[in-house]
Amino acid sequence: MELNRRTVIAGAGAAAAGVAAGSAFGGTAHASPGRGKPARSLFGRLADGTKVHSWSLENGGTRMRVLSYGGIVQSLEIPDRRGRHANVSLGFDTLEEYVASSPYFGALIGRYGNRIGRGRFTLDGTEYQLSVNDGENSLHGGAQGFDKRVWDVEPFTRGSDVGLHLYYTAVDGEMGYPGTLRTKVTYTLTRGGDWRVDYEATTDKPTVVNLTSHVYWNLAGEGSGSVYDHELSIAASRYTPVDSGLIPTGELARVAGTPFDFRRAKPVGRDIRTAHQQVLYGQGFDHNWVLDKGITTRPEHAATLRDPASGRTLRIATGEPGLQFYSGNFLDGTLVGSGGRVYRQGDGLCLETQHFPDAPNRPSFPSTVLRPGETYRTTTVHSFRA
Repeated sequence: MELNRRTVIAGAGAAAAGVAAGSAFGGTAHASPGRGKPARSLFGRLADGTKVHSWSLENGGTRMRVLSYGGIVQSLEIPDRRGRHANVSLGFDTLEEYVASSPYFGALIGRYGNRIGRGRFTLDGTEYQLSVNDGENSLHGGAQGFDKRVWDVEPFTRGSDVGLHLYYTAVDGEMGYPGTLRTKVTYTLTRGGDWRVDYEATTDKPTVVNLTSHVYWNLAGEGSGSVYDHELSIAASRYTPVDSGLIPTGELARVAGTPFDFRRAKPVGRDIRTAHQQVLYGQGFDHNWVLDKGITTRPEHAATLRDPASGRTLRIATGEPGLQFYSGNFLDGTLVGSGGRVYRQGDGLCLETQHFPDAPNRPSFPSTVLRPGETYRTTTVHSFRA
C-alpha cells in the first residue's frame, strides 16, 4: 500500500490522539484591518506523545491558522466582495485525520516536491534510492516527508507584518536523500493581507531540494462544492507532458491548441473532460507549467485564480520556474473536511510553485542540486483581493 494522490491510507506514524481546535477568530465576523500577535494553542498529540500546536495569525483582513505538524495551513480566511470571510483552504478539524488520511492538505512539501521517477537519481556518480510511495515513483519527499514532521515554530512581529518561522532538520539519509538539510520556512501575513512564503535551506553534502506548499484552494469557501467554475490563468506558453506514471517525458510542449492553454483566463472545468491523452493520464490536470518568466530573483507573476460568484481573487507571484496545477482529481468522497462536508473530485485545486518534477533525472531541466556552502532561497507571494 502507498500514500499518494490516488489512494490515501494511514501513515506509518500510526494514529494520533487529537484535540479539536475551535475557531480562534470567533466565527465569521469581519476582521479589523490591523494585526494581532500570533497566538498558540494545543491542537493534539501524536501517538508518541509529541505535542502539536496550532498558531493563529491575522493581518490586513486575512486570517490564518497553521499547525506545527507538517507546517500545515489548516485554514485561511479571506473576505469576499461584501466583506464576508470564508475559509478558502481545504483541511481537517483533528490531528487524527491529518495523520491518517490527508492528501497533503495545506502542507509544507520536501525534501523534494512532486515526483522523482522510480525513486532514484544519480548525483556526482552516486545513485540514491529514495522512499517510493507513488507506484514505482517517489512523491513529495517519500512516505514520511516534511509534511509528516513536527516543525519548530517561532512567532514574530516585524514592522506592520506578523508571521511564523518554521524550522526542520532532515538528517543525512532520511527518505534516502543525501546530506543533513537544515530548512527554514517563513510564513508572513503583510499589512495588505498577502501571504508570503520564504524558503531557505543549507546542506552538508550535495543533495537535491525542491520545497513548496500544498494548499488546496476553493475561493468560494471550503466545502462549497466544485472549483470548475473558478477562472484560472497561468503565465506559461509551455508545459511538461508526462507518461502514464505522471513522470515528465522531458519535452517542453506548447500549450497552444491544447486543454493546457491557460494564458487567458478560462474556467477550470472547461476542458477538463477533453479526450486528450495528457488529461487522461492525470484524470484531469496534474501537470507542471513552464512559466514564461523563468527563474527570477524576486517573485514575479505566475497565475491568477478567481471565483466569479464571491469575487475572491488569488494572484500568485514566485521566483520559481514552474507551477504544478493539480485539479483535485483524486478527491473521491471519502474525506470529510473541516466544515463537515464531504470532499469530492474537483472540490479544491493546488497551484504549487516549484522546480520541475524529476529534474534530478533530467539534465535539460533547471537544476535542483544544492551543495555545501550554498543557500537554497525562493519566495512565493499569495495576494488576495475581492
